[in-house]
Amino acid sequence: MFVFNWFKDVLSSLGLFKKNAKILFLGLDNAGKTTLLRRLKDDRMVQFDPTIHAHAEELTLGNVNFKAYDLGGHETVRKTWKTYFPTVHGVIYLIDAADPTRFAESKKELDGLLATPELAKVPFVILGNKIDKKDAVSEDEIRLALGLATKGTWGTEKVSEIDGRPIEVFMCSVAKKMGYAEGFRWLSKFIK
Repeated sequence: MFVFNWFKDVLSSLGLFKKNAKILFLGLDNAGKTTLLRRLKDDRMVQFDPTIHAHAEELTLGNVNFKAYDLGGHETVRKTWKTYFPTVHGVIYLIDAADPTRFAESKKELDGLLATPELAKVPFVILGNKIDKKDAVSEDEIRLALGLATKGTWGTEKVSEIDGRPIEVFMCSVAKKMGYAEGFRWLSKFIK
């Protein structure tokens, strides 16, 4: 009973209780996808080897059906992402906020996802992970690097949708358990 209540509390806090959702965890390798999935599943922080094969976690508790797919982020694995696009309800796209050298590569992958017809109506949560590291950049820097903001006269102007698709950036630290819950709550508004 304790385990059921714990999962129910976690899913409720993320806004996903009593909702069915297929959510993809995407992003480059080493962005934190598997770590986030483990945090959500059993609240563990473990060092993982790079994800070579896609894996799914499904939690079905009462009326809760939350299925998350961690598809890996190595270049060769990214080619398989499209096989998971049909019937997806949301995308969690992670980016390592402490590794600006890979922002251009991450933007290229994100742009490809946003141009995919099967994902045209799917909301995207961008998680700028690893903000606990000293080299982590700000939300504005991530938005600018990913093309989700422009420099305006009065500061950074944020993009909140692309072609009618909701998109939002949340800064987080999966290791420190902060920031990502807000992203899931935001996403839950778009899942029926």
